Amino acid sequence: MSVTLASALVGLSLLDSTSFGTLLIPIWLLLTPGRLRPGRIAVYLGTVAVFYFATGVLLTVGADAALEGARDAFSGVSPVLLRWCQLVAGVLVIALSYWLEARARRQGDSPGKVRRWRARAMAGDSGASGLMSLALVAAALEVATMLPYLGAVGLIANADMSWQLTGATLAGYCVVMTVPALVLTTARLAAHARIDPLLQRMNDWLTRNSAKALGWTVGGIGIGLALNAIVALATDP
Repeated sequence: MSVTLASALVGLSLLDSTSFGTLLIPIWLLLTPGRLRPGRIAVYLGTVAVFYFATGVLLTVGADAALEGARDAFSGVSPVLLRWCQLVAGVLVIALSYWLEARARRQGDSPGKVRRWRARAMAGDSGASGLMSLALVAAALEVATMLPYLGAVGLIANADMSWQLTGATLAGYCVVMTVPALVLTTARLAAHARIDPLLQRMNDWLTRNSAKALGWTVGGIGIGLALNAIVALATDP
């Protein structure tokens, strides 16, 4: 695996780590009144990671077949033309991100829905099965919008790695995706009084902007596509 690919995957996984299911719900779990139980966070994040990994394996199989067909279909097309098409696609994706953000702003937030999710996450009496159910529902609802992960799967499938390395790479991606939540958990265990105000500010900001997150994610992917095409055209016109 090249350094460029590894860096891209780490960046995408960290972007995935800021989603509703991988960061906001863990913050709610950390803000649950009473003594912090790290096992609850571990059960939740472990379930999310396993779900993403299993989904990634299935997607990689499909992406591998799709990429093989695309290579055959575009084998006679000029690489320069493909890069220009990539640049246009990147610009269109950026435009789509502005439309998504504007739509989210018009529709406004859904405080009632967010409050219901928050109440479910902060129910301190829920056991492991309840947390696993919460994690699976949250992750399943995000499948349609987990664009960074879809991009990562495409990169992995296109890298022509062995299945062993592909599985290890997907597993590593899912672990990195949970790192910010694990860091916050460790910080709260070590400095409860000092970290709570930060967690509350993060909760307020993420809750307020959760509806706009999809637009930002799409915009980031569009910028990546466009910049990659520009660099390729500039270095190999």
